[in-house]
Amino acid sequence: MKWAVPVSTCPIKGKPYCFHLDHAASLPYFLEKTTFKGRVFMTHATKAIYKLFLSDYVKVRKVSVEDMLYDEQDILRFMDKIEVIDFHQTLEVNGIRFWCYTAGHVLGAAMFMVDIASVRVLYTGDYSREEDRHLRAAEILQFSPDICIIESTYGVQLHQPRNVREKRFTDVIHSTISQGGCVLIPDEYWSNHPELHNIPIYYASPLAKRCMVVYQTYINSMNERICNQFANSNPFDFKHISTLKSIENFNDVGPSVVMASPNGLQSGLSRQLFETWCSDKKNACVIPGYVVEGTLAKTIINEPKEVTLMNGLTAPLNMQVHYISFSLMQILHRQVCS
Repeated sequence: MKWAVPVSTCPIKGKPYCFHLDHAASLPYFLEKTTFKGRVFMTHATKAIYKLFLSDYVKVRKVSVEDMLYDEQDILRFMDKIEVIDFHQTLEVNGIRFWCYTAGHVLGAAMFMVDIASVRVLYTGDYSREEDRHLRAAEILQFSPDICIIESTYGVQLHQPRNVREKRFTDVIHSTISQGGCVLIPDEYWSNHPELHNIPIYYASPLAKRCMVVYQTYINSMNERICNQFANSNPFDFKHISTLKSIENFNDVGPSVVMASPNGLQSGLSRQLFETWCSDKKNACVIPGYVVEGTLAKTIINEPKEVTLMNGLTAPLNMQVHYISFSLMQILHRQVCS
């Protein structure tokens, strides 16, 4: 019921290059629990966000101490080993030269060019050639690499244009609120529709709130529109949204909008709200990003007639479920390398 920011990793000649969690949660284990003694490089923003996500991962995972791959102390030691790299900065390790380009997609994401004996290898995880509402698009390179290694999750899929997905998303919001239901919404749509200003909007993700500080710190990494806006006001100060710390603080009366984590609906506030709302056909759950197999969010995309609650009982799934992804990697743009 809420977004999650991804991290990806690629070990190239003994050096892992990172940028976000569904691909790199094992990196602390790799450095702290194995014999690997190489170096790790991240962009500044990636390192800042990565630490927040790793700490949150350790706190929320439901495994025994014996089954934990690493703990908070391992993360602290691991983070001290990470070296930072600026975009377009060239570094050399054991005769291997490398530098990185802006990849779009998420703050800090980078495409790495690795030069080994004059053979140039471009490695990138998720990237986007489409400028979004706050980030620049991935750079077009000045030369073609000899080898290209690219994330391929969405590589064979065609996706609707962003403006079409946004309209679908906001249409769901408007129709659900108008019939007295509860749903998830982005801030900017609210600003342009004053008839909805009396509807309370809540932000229920302490992790995302901490990440907003990182976004404000690296404002110069944003696109031109955000940089210009920041000169006059803070674009990450969401004046229409209130913080929701727990379900006990939530006055669940009338229509409302809640952005909650975790995105897989497997536990926490998003799961509690889902179980409270799922049997009422007036309500809606909008899943705005990639979800992992085996999670409740993945299950309800197929709209089963009932769902299993955390207490083991079942409940009818009468609420509307909409999967409108905004986490798409735009690898269908052809001109990454000129």
